[in-house]
Amino acid sequence: MKLEVYPTAKAAGEAAAASVAEALRELGARRDSVGVIFATGSSQFEMLLALTSTAGLPWAKVHGFHLDEYIGLDRDHPGSFRRYLRDRLTSRVRMGAFAEIDGNAANVDEICLEYSERLRAADPQICLLGIGENGHLAFNEPHEADFADPKPMKVVTLDAACREQQLAEGWFGSLEEVPRQALTLTIPTLLQVPELILSVPGKRKAAIVRRALYDPISTHCPASILRTHPNATMYLDEDSAAELERGETP
Repeated sequence: MKLEVYPTAKAAGEAAAASVAEALRELGARRDSVGVIFATGSSQFEMLLALTSTAGLPWAKVHGFHLDEYIGLDRDHPGSFRRYLRDRLTSRVRMGAFAEIDGNAANVDEICLEYSERLRAADPQICLLGIGENGHLAFNEPHEADFADPKPMKVVTLDAACREQQLAEGWFGSLEEVPRQALTLTIPTLLQVPELILSVPGKRKAAIVRRALYDPISTHCPASILRTHPNATMYLDEDSAAELERGETP
């Protein structure tokens, strides 16, 4: 795991965006299309703003996907990840294609199959990630995470810590409004992507950052599996790095 620590969330987000931009330029120069998986949540605000403000990127070649989506939440609800990415990504840049996860479909198993096939065909080269306060990656909660999951995408039940985080970030008016189930890409799907770029700012993430870097690798902290990936970089601000000792190396 490579770590980069910056004074502020804005600086960390801009650095992460610069890394994504460099990768997009390099990939766009040698590929007809570039598959990219995008994360959502407050951790991505600064990174997406900086990325979509960067001139000269080969967006016309980008085939975008996202990590997860709630089941049964209206696509225009403030907490919908489809709305989040429309507001902060696809309305700001003209992409070659973007595949939304339909969390309102009648047959979620069919959606998982279709989305997995589209993702496989796009051969994603970059995955943008955050880490949940309970250590989840996408919506692979500690009780749901499987490092050898045979499915590329699945239905999960969200735990209390995850739902409380969504409420605390302001996406919902009450805990009862937060959906209890979601569709998510699985951990093996994420680990197959050649480059992982994580934006993890804020003091609420300090404890889980330390756990992700130093706890035994296990599903008790799903993000710990990132230490097995050959090309993962985590961008922190001083708040999220607060529980790491100066000079300490994972």
